[in-house]
Amino acid sequence: MEISIKISTLVLATLLTGLSAGLCFTWTNAVTTGLSRLDDMSYLAAFQQMNRTILNPTFFLVFFGPVLAIGVSIFLFKGASSQLLWMLVAAFTIYFLGVALVTVFGNVPINEVLNQTDLKHITEIDVKSLRSRFETKWVRLHLIRTYASCISFLLLILVCTWKDMPINS
Repeated sequence: MEISIKISTLVLATLLTGLSAGLCFTWTNAVTTGLSRLDDMSYLAAFQQMNRTILNPTFFLVFFGPVLAIGVSIFLFKGASSQLLWMLVAAFTIYFLGVALVTVFGNVPINEVLNQTDLKHITEIDVKSLRSRFETKWVRLHLIRTYASCISFLLLILVCTWKDMPINS
């Protein structure tokens, strides 16, 4: 079996999307549910620190890399069967809309409000209000990212296991 740029790009797209789906699933399944059990100030302080810590090159590669890698795969597989190409386009569209755009236009603005809040100098009423405004919306948007990344990952697995793929020959 010859490993081509096409196959390498598809494998990279699948790997990055799988890592992103795992990250989203873990946050949905453990992190946000664990944080939800904290009192308001502890919740906001913990979330504030995690949001600041997660912004690093590895996170950006895993979270936004699939957009580029799936996009390049679509280009490289443009001559493939229509079903395979459709699955790649669907994986890209779902990831782009449900993960990348939801993150940039949904979660990030909410994170910025929390990041800019000086938690040491706000009242208990403000803490309660901020958590109420932050938590419900953030968790709802994150659930969209979780579903979208998992569906995209599944579609890419299907593409990788497609009967006419060179890696299956």
